[in-house]
Amino acid sequence: MFCSSSITVHLLRGLAAVAFVTLALLAATWPAPLRMAAGIGALLLLRGCPACWLLGLAQAWAARRRPPAG
Repeated sequence: MFCSSSITVHLLRGLAAVAFVTLALLAATWPAPLRMAAGIGALLLLRGCPACWLLGLAQAWAARRRPPAG
């Protein structure tokens, strides 16, 4: 259901999203549009809310542990 079936790619997307959120929160001297762009970038990387990202991680983990069909 979710985009990446690779756990490594999923974790890298989450790490990049955390970096964007941190940047958006700590860059108080930056203009508002740049901070908003960082927040939107984080949402795009998470493909929604953090709960959606965690659900996708759980599904990728379950798919990895499931034996192949056939």
